[in-house]
Amino acid sequence: MKAIFTGILLLISTLCAVAQKPALEIYGNRGARGLMPENTIPGMIKALEEGATTLKIEVVITKDQKVIASAEPFFNNEISLNQDGEPITLKDEKKYNIYAMNYDEVKNFDVGSKPHPRFPYQEKFRVGKPLLSDLIDKVETFVKKNKRTKPTYCIEIKIIRNGDLVFNPEPKAFTDLVMDVVKQKKIEDRTIIYSFDLRPLQYIHQKYPAIKTALGVDEKNDFEILVEKLGFKPTIYSPYLPLVGKGLIDKCHATGVQVVPWNVNTPKDLQYFKSLGVDGIITDYPDLVSKSK
Repeated sequence: MKAIFTGILLLISTLCAVAQKPALEIYGNRGARGLMPENTIPGMIKALEEGATTLKIEVVITKDQKVIASAEPFFNNEISLNQDGEPITLKDEKKYNIYAMNYDEVKNFDVGSKPHPRFPYQEKFRVGKPLLSDLIDKVETFVKKNKRTKPTYCIEIKIIRNGDLVFNPEPKAFTDLVMDVVKQKKIEDRTIIYSFDLRPLQYIHQKYPAIKTALGVDEKNDFEILVEKLGFKPTIYSPYLPLVGKGLIDKCHATGVQVVPWNVNTPKDLQYFKSLGVDGIITDYPDLVSKSK
């Protein structure tokens, strides 16, 4: 009788654990880029309000070695107004090199007021690029105050091709600066380091082996060849959505690697990738799941 009772308790415990696990991990891309200015504190809060379980944040480095949330190491013309409130042009955007500016200068640019050509439903207001440390503090305060589950932070080390020591530090120094913030905020167990560049991930695997890693992929590549180049199996394989099919998912899952496609922004795409069995999606619309029910 005791053995039966113990078995029932074990079964209930297992069922509860399964029930608590989200069916799909929702990564709010740049917070909630479809709804709010990207890589900003209000955008991250909005993403959590709309159902994101993971915040995908891109980071770059300033001249004074501050880690800030930004998709590019310069002020992108699509979203940026300069210190005087004037639009930055495509021709001039790379002249506004964040790696050549101290944060006191960077924070005076407005990346929230300009209408976005690809995200017309974004809420618009003046906002600057935040320090990663401030972003984490505000998110942690929000979840504590509102009794929400603490999110995972998927932090993308944004290195551009041939950008070392021009637009960004070399990868090891860059990664150490990011990890200094992660360790200071004591979120190692809730951090994923994401990169399209193999070098930061290789360094993370070597120096910070307990940290989860995600390999971003934007071109057609063979999974086995990329993993061989990387030198280890990442926690997550994250391709652009047209590159994902059932064969790739089966191949990744067979080796213990999760699959999280990016740019999943429509109900049709959501349903398709859920049917294939992906582990999560990266979306500009974290409310996509709730609105698709």
